Amino acid sequence: MAVVKAISSRDNPLLMRLRKLASDPGGYRKLGEIWLEGDHLCSAFLQHGGVPAQAVITEAAWEEPRWREIASRASAVVVLPQTLMNGLSTLESPPPIGFVVPWQGAGALASGLPSVVLDRLQDAGNVGTILRSAAALGVEQIVALKGTAALWSGKVLRAAMGAHFGLRLVEGAGPDALDALGVPLVATSSHATQWLHEARLPNPCAWLLGHEGQGVDPELLGRCALTVGIPQPGGEESLNVASAAAICFYEALRQRSLPDA
Repeated sequence: MAVVKAISSRDNPLLMRLRKLASDPGGYRKLGEIWLEGDHLCSAFLQHGGVPAQAVITEAAWEEPRWREIASRASAVVVLPQTLMNGLSTLESPPPIGFVVPWQGAGALASGLPSVVLDRLQDAGNVGTILRSAAALGVEQIVALKGTAALWSGKVLRAAMGAHFGLRLVEGAGPDALDALGVPLVATSSHATQWLHEARLPNPCAWLLGHEGQGVDPELLGRCALTVGIPQPGGEESLNVASAAAICFYEALRQRSLPDA
């Protein structure tokens, strides 16, 4: 049975902590907590067997059975006025509920899994979209190298739409950690001699995705067992990295489903 408490002061220690989490993309690393904002993220966390340490819910939502049931899955519940919830939210329309969940640390890299390696991707929207596509298309592990946007920041969480909870996530890794992947690295390149759909992709493999402006680090590119190109008959110079990632993940999934795969 959840312990329920009402809060009416903006200076409550919990609210002060959550405001720090909301304002600092990497704040979860210092505080050891993650702020999940909104019904979709909270429900996705519960569906994957998560037990939230704390639910934060507005007074109006607490009166509705649907919201109360979600909030009551937490070990503790805080009920507060909408004005205080507005102060926690970075969204235009603040949601009526959020969860505080423990951060499990930077994660440990596992060998032999279909993976994605993020090399200094800066845009949180791109990172979250890649996680969402990866979870949908059979990728099991995300390895974020140092310099990549914080995986558990609010913007990445919102873009990923709950994909975090179905993936193995490793962040802050150095290039040497990739030796432990145990699967071939594959990257896209405008200089590749094979098109993606014509190449025989390793199964499993690790897709290497690079910085939006600079691309993959040349030293890392040199480690790749294969580089492939994505046809662009429309004549654009390049694809957005998240769009290119989804195409690559789908092609790998398609090839795995072939009879002789």
